[in-house]
Amino acid sequence: MQTKHSGLPLRIGTRGSALALAQAHETRDRLMAAHGLPQEAFEIVVIKTSGDRILDRPLSEVGGKGLFTKELETAMLEGEIDIAVHSSKDMPTVLPDGLEIIAFLPREDVRDAFISPKAARLTDLPQGAVVGSSSLRRQAMIKRLRPDIEVVTYRGNVQSRLQKLADGVVDATLLANAGLRRLGLADVITSLLEVEEFLPAVGQGAICIEARADDAATREMIAAIHDAETEICLVAERAFLRELDGSCRTPIGGLARLSGGKLVLEGLILTPDGRTVHETRREGTATEAEAMGRDAGAELKRRGGPDFFAY
Repeated sequence: MQTKHSGLPLRIGTRGSALALAQAHETRDRLMAAHGLPQEAFEIVVIKTSGDRILDRPLSEVGGKGLFTKELETAMLEGEIDIAVHSSKDMPTVLPDGLEIIAFLPREDVRDAFISPKAARLTDLPQGAVVGSSSLRRQAMIKRLRPDIEVVTYRGNVQSRLQKLADGVVDATLLANAGLRRLGLADVITSLLEVEEFLPAVGQGAICIEARADDAATREMIAAIHDAETEICLVAERAFLRELDGSCRTPIGGLARLSGGKLVLEGLILTPDGRTVHETRREGTATEAEAMGRDAGAELKRRGGPDFFAY
């Protein structure tokens, strides 16, 4: 059945990286299938964000998560695009007035991928190996598992990071399995890090769609591709992160999983050197998702104390 949308073509805003475009195309393809619409009913609008332009410094030094969303959100508020497609792990927990996350696509595998020509697993790397990562969470968790490893900040898109690895700049790197799979690059993965020892970032593997809060027609159209289970898990994870006031400046891991009506949330905070870790776990129902997240975040904030992230 074809759904009418007064603003067709629907303008889909995205960053210009290969992964961001793959996520925008997946969104468009799901909408085409759900509504019986041709490709011409959609326009992919590429917008360069601050995070794409600033590649010479760690994100933690220049503003954190909002660097990947600000320009897209401005374009939406000014009516230049109808929706923005984001990696959920890039989304700040507080959005600009007038904007909302209106849908999540079905979540991909949440695990981190280990990629190296030198070892089969992270724990097998030789003494003093060099691992590249732009994520403070990954850096801290690598140091937690292997304090002897040297971790270097490693910015750029997926392809440029893989090229640096091939050029021998580092001995190994970690990337999201979900992103590699969406890019058709699963064959580069050496092994996967199980969540029991390497908790992913909040929102990892989930694509979210942001729109203007007052755009009822777009909301109705996008509802056809929304995945309710992913939303429940992300409500818990984002509430956990919001309570901690988490951003790219803080090493935080969080994952919620829903099975048979039972929701399980795991979370942790680490010092950047990986030496001090506080972990927590909650079990409840889907309707308790936000409360579970807030409670778990409040516990870790209390246990960490006011100076935990003062590095």
